[in-house]
Amino acid sequence: MLDFNTVTEFSHTYCIGICAFLVPANLLTTLQTGILTGLNRPRMQVWVSAVVAGFWATAMLFHVFTWFAIGVVMPPTYILLFMAIACLAVNIWAVGHPSSMMQLIRVAVSALRGGFRRKMTEIRQRIAYKM
Repeated sequence: MLDFNTVTEFSHTYCIGICAFLVPANLLTTLQTGILTGLNRPRMQVWVSAVVAGFWATAMLFHVFTWFAIGVVMPPTYILLFMAIACLAVNIWAVGHPSSMMQLIRVAVSALRGGFRRKMTEIRQRIAYKM
């Protein structure tokens, strides 16, 4: 059985290492869930990705709560808490209502493509003007 004091001590001793692993793991697996949803991959792939991302986000929540338990209230704890909650929300959204997420992703991609095309046209015009 896990002792809360032992887990808390581990969390505080190895905080930098834990955060150095969990922050990228959270962001990358949540991004993967979004990409799989946007590409309309099979539901099982999205679920697996969301479960893995949810595991990392939950681990980050527990890590942050160990700091709150001893009274550490600083901006990094709130930033990590918000990041974990946001990652959990995105993954729940991808599993719960993938069609609305796909619609948002399509709108965002088309907006980025439009901005990229405008920028490329601008660059071509500048090059043509200099010649």
